[in-house]
Amino acid sequence: MKGAADIVSPVVIHETAIVHPSAELDHGVVIEPHAIVGCGVRLGANTRVGPRVFIEKDTTIGSDCRLAHGAVLGTDPQDLKYEGQQTFLHIGDRTVIREFATLNRGTAASGRTLIGSDCFLMAYSHIAHDCELGNHVIVSNATNMGGHVTIEDWAVISGLTGIHQFVRIGAHAFVGGASRISQDVPPFCRASGNPTPKLYGLNTVGMERRGFSPEVRRALKRAYRLLFQSELNLSKAIDRVEADPELLQPEVGYFLDFIRNSERGITS
Repeated sequence: MKGAADIVSPVVIHETAIVHPSAELDHGVVIEPHAIVGCGVRLGANTRVGPRVFIEKDTTIGSDCRLAHGAVLGTDPQDLKYEGQQTFLHIGDRTVIREFATLNRGTAASGRTLIGSDCFLMAYSHIAHDCELGNHVIVSNATNMGGHVTIEDWAVISGLTGIHQFVRIGAHAFVGGASRISQDVPPFCRASGNPTPKLYGLNTVGMERRGFSPEVRRALKRAYRLLFQSELNLSKAIDRVEADPELLQPEVGYFLDFIRNSERGITS
């Protein structure tokens, strides 16, 4: 007898759905009524495509993903420089994309838009061309981002937030609702505000939930105070943090590298 893990579920396509002959559907894929799956699309095992979902083309979606009613994926980038080059959208495993979210393919600049695994993109969110989202990212309702935005692992973006093109949001950061984010948000930090967002300390609740040790949290808190709450300018504050042997934690090093490598400037 076969065990439960050995049972392969069939592909189920509703009679009203349209699936291009070139699309590749792994076992257990379900295509619900009136969905459209275009050319060059690949769907991983047990992924469910909800009613009236449109996946235009050249999109790869991992296993166990859920696409809710009316989501639109893999459409042309909204960029006047785009001239029809073949570009891609890649989505990892176990990612949930809710109603009417829109995800564009990349442009010739990078060739792709990337969404990691275990992400949750809520209703009406927009992921623009050439954006890169890490794993476990949450993008809340009606948040919109310009092209080339990078959001790193475990970041949470609250609803109705606008994110300027080329902005980076660091890992474990939390962005408050209805914010206007035009500069980089450092990892581990909370940022909020419109029209001028500010930092509001560390994302301590998020770090506790994710198992950061007390030692690491204390080191990050000390580094944050030197960087953003002291009278030192940012470059001197970075030097002070690096010179403190009690702050020699990998997370602090990543914190400093993110700030040091910022091209748009840091929200502070």
